[in-house]
Amino acid sequence: MKRQLAGLAALFMSLGLLAACTPAAAPGPEGTPTPTPAAPPAPTGEVFTFTRENLPRLDGSTSTAPLAEAVCSVLLGESREDVADLVAFSKTTTAYYNLLNGHADLLIVGEANPDVLAAKERDGFAWERQPFATDAFVFVVNEDNPVSSITVEEARKIYTGEITNWSELGGEDREIIPFQRNRDAGSQTLMEKLVMQGTPMMEAPTDYIVSTMGQLMEAVKNYDGSPGAIGYSVYYYAEEMRMAQGLKLLALEGVEPNPDTIRSEEYPLVNPKYVVIPADAAEDAPNRILFDWLLGEEGQRLVAQEGYVSILEVDAP
Repeated sequence: MKRQLAGLAALFMSLGLLAACTPAAAPGPEGTPTPTPAAPPAPTGEVFTFTRENLPRLDGSTSTAPLAEAVCSVLLGESREDVADLVAFSKTTTAYYNLLNGHADLLIVGEANPDVLAAKERDGFAWERQPFATDAFVFVVNEDNPVSSITVEEARKIYTGEITNWSELGGEDREIIPFQRNRDAGSQTLMEKLVMQGTPMMEAPTDYIVSTMGQLMEAVKNYDGSPGAIGYSVYYYAEEMRMAQGLKLLALEGVEPNPDTIRSEEYPLVNPKYVVIPADAAEDAPNRILFDWLLGEEGQRLVAQEGYVSILEVDAP
């Protein structure tokens, strides 16, 4: 923590440098400026100025790409549209492999699947991985489905094939169509870790396995013109990225997913989002400086400002 907060006094004394690497504040909901977190300090206490030449190569999950765009905008003093070329995220599993193979310097990412962890051990790769936010694993259904809450056990039974009709859950007499993600998807890793917990999922027809979260949302919303489908995602993608339009997020064990229930872990299925760098990154390396900043007060303020549930309790604008 000392390293993360070191040099804050120098930050406020270096307004000229901050102006060079901090973009103009964007208008808030009422047209008022939204404060932008300050640039990160170097270990010496001096402001470290990021450029396109020294910016770490970033990679990560679909649901963390908006945060990466915000980070690049703050660091480079460019608009989010102009930094979009720096955030071609390759999704969770590929991002981890890119770090292992030296093709990425810093990840903003979800959970690693067992294959990634096995490759890490096999290659003797050491990383430093810390949570920067908390996300929730959520189930989505068509907004016309009368069922609003299920239990974790009921979700597990849906995906083992034991529960096959919505009437078994207090809904209409309608077949349940359970969509799944592909094996390499971050949300599939979370499904197996948090919900199935070692219980094998039923083998799904090819048409019921989708390769992107966006495709899953569309499949659940539009399947056969009826509200019979169900799928899963992470809260940030579904709610904050406005991808769940026409859908609703189910409560679990009677608890609705929202920032308060996620931070308090009252909502039963939560898991960290991580920032990850190679463990041997030098103290003055750009990826180490950015890693520390994201975990410190200013970085956490940006995390919260972007709609993620930050690890630190900070006041988001």
